[in-house]
Amino acid sequence: MPANTDRYDSAVARYFEAWNAREPQARAKAVAAAWTANGSYTDPLADVTGHDGLAAVIAAAHEQFPGFAFRLAGRVDGHHDTARFSWELVNETDGSAPVAGSDVITLDTDGRIVTVVGFLDRVPAGAV
Repeated sequence: MPANTDRYDSAVARYFEAWNAREPQARAKAVAAAWTANGSYTDPLADVTGHDGLAAVIAAAHEQFPGFAFRLAGRVDGHHDTARFSWELVNETDGSAPVAGSDVITLDTDGRIVTVVGFLDRVPAGAV
């Protein structure tokens, strides 16, 4: 039986909407739409839980990389309540993507993110 890829694709689309929201109010709304109230995000540089922590991590990424946007690199793959995908952080001026990674997400029954475990696959020197 094929996996319900729409569920994973929708969750990942909401995830990127949150990561690409630049204004605090839009970011808070997008984070609330993407994650459960106690949702978490963990990568080599961050370990946060809850909407405020998630919004703060996203804001910090925008401060460190102004004029960049997150985009999906490849396709979303999933089964049961888990999906994985790769992404790039793209310079909106010249199209370069100095940062890239892969994330694994776990979803609740409504398709909202419960956990994210992220891996940084490419990071420029001095960025961490």
